[in-house]
Amino acid sequence: MNKISLDLTVNGQVYEISVSPTLTLLDILRYEIGLTGTKKGCGTGDCGACTVLVNGRAANACLILAPDAKGADITTIEGLAVEGELHPIQQAFVDHGAIQCGFCSPGMIMSAADLLNRNPNPTAEEAKNAISGNLCRCTGYIKIIEAITAVNKHE
Repeated sequence: MNKISLDLTVNGQVYEISVSPTLTLLDILRYEIGLTGTKKGCGTGDCGACTVLVNGRAANACLILAPDAKGADITTIEGLAVEGELHPIQQAFVDHGAIQCGFCSPGMIMSAADLLNRNPNPTAEEAKNAISGNLCRCTGYIKIIEAITAVNKHE
C-alpha cells in the first residue's frame, strides 16, 4: 500500500513521518511516535479513551485518519505536564481521587482540558457536558466532576 508523508506537531515537537493513509491518529500516536498515554478503547468514537486536543479542541483520535491529521497541532496527555509538573487538571484528578483504574483518565483529562481552556470556571453541569463523550466503568463520575470544577477555585 502506498504511504503518505505526514507532518504534524505533537506536544510541541514536529514529526515528519511516512504512514499508510488508513492509519488513524490514534495508531500514529501510539505505534509510530510511541506516546501510549492515549488509550485505544472502542475504536468507534464511543468511549473517549483516545481523546486528544487537535488544534486546541477535544477530538477522538480513533476517528481521524492520517491524511486528516496532516499539519495538525496535537496535544496528548503526555503534553499537558510542563517540566515534570502536572497540569492543574491532572493534579486535580489526583487530589480528588478521580482516577480509578486509570484507563479512561487520559481521555477524561483531555476533554476537561478543552473545557477549561474555553471556560476556566465551569459549573458541574458544564463539566458533565464536557465529559459526556467519555465513558468510565469504575466510577459514578462524581469525583471527576468535582476535580474539573475545582481546578481554578484555588487561585
